[in-house]
Amino acid sequence: MSNLIRFGVSLESDLLKKFDRHIKKHKYTNRSEAIRDLIRAELIKEEWMENKEVTGAITIVYDHHTRELVNKVLDVQHDHHDCILSTQHIHLDHHNCFEIIVTKGKATEIDILYLKLKSLKGVKHAGFMMATQGKNLS
Repeated sequence: MSNLIRFGVSLESDLLKKFDRHIKKHKYTNRSEAIRDLIRAELIKEEWMENKEVTGAITIVYDHHTRELVNKVLDVQHDHHDCILSTQHIHLDHHNCFEIIVTKGKATEIDILYLKLKSLKGVKHAGFMMATQGKNLS
């Protein structure tokens, strides 16, 4: 027997039209899949806000010719080695590099790592994606 539970949702007509456009834009097969995805996204945010053990990815783009920047990026990563699972370094062109840093640990520690990398002089762009270890999601 399935653990699937059906329930009704009441929405204003305009909100439902917007939701249906969202579903179409994001290629969901039905409303249930879209609602499940929205619920999971909120649960992941809660994990982060409650400083639970989480995972995520930090991305940075920088000019490796900027004086001492490569050493500073490495120093920050070594200072936070306990929450870094992996890094990938990609040469975009002669000057610009792209790094992907996969993290796992307490949300606050990962946030501190992200903010330190983001604030380094010479970092042109930094991004962050919150994720979950999936233990509490089905």
